[in-house]
Amino acid sequence: MATTAPKVLGDMFHDMLKDVYYAEKQILKALPKMAKAAKSPELKKAFETHKAETEGHVERLSDVFEAIGKAPRAKTCDAILGILEEGKAVMEDYADSPALDAGLVASAQAVEHYEMTRYGTLKAWAQQLGHKDAVALLNETLAEETKTDKLLTQLGGPANMAAVAKAEAA
Repeated sequence: MATTAPKVLGDMFHDMLKDVYYAEKQILKALPKMAKAAKSPELKKAFETHKAETEGHVERLSDVFEAIGKAPRAKTCDAILGILEEGKAVMEDYADSPALDAGLVASAQAVEHYEMTRYGTLKAWAQQLGHKDAVALLNETLAEETKTDKLLTQLGGPANMAAVAKAEAA
């Protein structure tokens, strides 16, 4: 009876990398729908800009896989599927609501926060594993995700105020 070696941090790093790779590809599919649903031109533009950035994140992740000597592969990420499903529900349930943009901002921030935790962890693990090239690539994406989150916070203020103002006027 053969025994397998226990999994190590390098295995977990690779698994989470596959998870994030899948997540980024799912986000790429969702962003055009979110841009189309958004009422505010600024929010539409933010989603379109983030789609282009996300394409870069997928490319960068391919480079991370290459840096650790692995082929880029995705592994189903139930967490991102759940977060994106919530965003889809917001678009359906609030399609004609003045609160739609506020809901879209909240949904997008849930995605960003998920990504920020994953990229932060992957960066820390890459440092511990001595993957210097991967650290730099992951850090670049983490910085972009953080910047997007801050932009969404700025866009959330007007979206929330517009939703309240329209509700009070009704």
